[in-house]
Amino acid sequence: MSTPNKKSTKLTFTVLSICAAALLATACGSDKNAASTTSPSAAASTAPAATAAATQAPAAQRTLKDAMGHDVKVPANPKTVIASYLEDPLLTLGVKPAVQWSVKGGSVQDYLQTQLNGVPIIPSDLPVESVLKAAPDFMIVGSESQVEKGLYDQYSKIVPTYVLGTETTGDFRKTLLKMGELLNKTDVANKALADYDQKAKDTKAKLASTIGDKKVAILWLTNKNFYVVNGKVASGAVVYGDLGLQMPNILAVLPDAKANWVPISLEKLAQLDADYIFLVNSDKGQAGNLEDPLWKNIPAVKSNRVYDMDKQSSWLYNGVIAGTRVMDDILKVSVK
Repeated sequence: MSTPNKKSTKLTFTVLSICAAALLATACGSDKNAASTTSPSAAASTAPAATAAATQAPAAQRTLKDAMGHDVKVPANPKTVIASYLEDPLLTLGVKPAVQWSVKGGSVQDYLQTQLNGVPIIPSDLPVESVLKAAPDFMIVGSESQVEKGLYDQYSKIVPTYVLGTETTGDFRKTLLKMGELLNKTDVANKALADYDQKAKDTKAKLASTIGDKKVAILWLTNKNFYVVNGKVASGAVVYGDLGLQMPNILAVLPDAKANWVPISLEKLAQLDADYIFLVNSDKGQAGNLEDPLWKNIPAVKSNRVYDMDKQSSWLYNGVIAGTRVMDDILKVSVK
């Protein structure tokens, strides 16, 4: 309908009344006084859109202080993000990184490769030239040690760089929540953790009738050397923390370790009183320690309760995705 001409002064009150009555829903009068004729239904139909627009206002750039005291200008909606070795929480938040962590000629976090298919690699030490080539608009770094010897200054000239700090990265929950804050995805982080905790609760209930209060050990065999998880990170945090399974004697007396995995001799391992062993076997197919009598006399080995986890599994890593898959692995082999 064409807009009435404001200059028409000869319209009678009767004509105006007919127009208002017949065309009320379409707001016959479009001048500044016509708002009073808008129907209640029309007003109601526009209210949700207005409310949504108000609650979904564009995020703004913020200046946040990182673990090292840097004031970092965090982009409102970063599109090209580097978060090396933090790909698990990044993917949990629904963000695909620009590049992915790798070591020793291209080894990557195998358990994430379905989600990271096609994402180019970057060396774990984050060479400045590689960061520059990736052209990120935001970079999240895990530990303070990664930006030593002037590296932070070099990175920050290329891209806003936020250091989480080891106090945060030592706990995958804190890591996810902080990254959610940085990327304006706090609600996504909270939902992911709630779902994870429910998964842990359900898994724990299923394990009560199988593993129960028996002792569980997590070992890693690589290059014919054994390592034991320190109990507070990676699969150790899942097994002993989230699922509440019992530690074996050796792990209970190990000193606090900074590394995720602590080397242990076969002679010491022979004293292991674990009823169940989950073995991340990177030496699969190689003769060696698993044929040694010391190994074969461990209670879990003698009772055939050693479960081989592929080296491409998530047991060596931290995060919601990693932890969820660890729980799935345990259920698969122990609950029939």
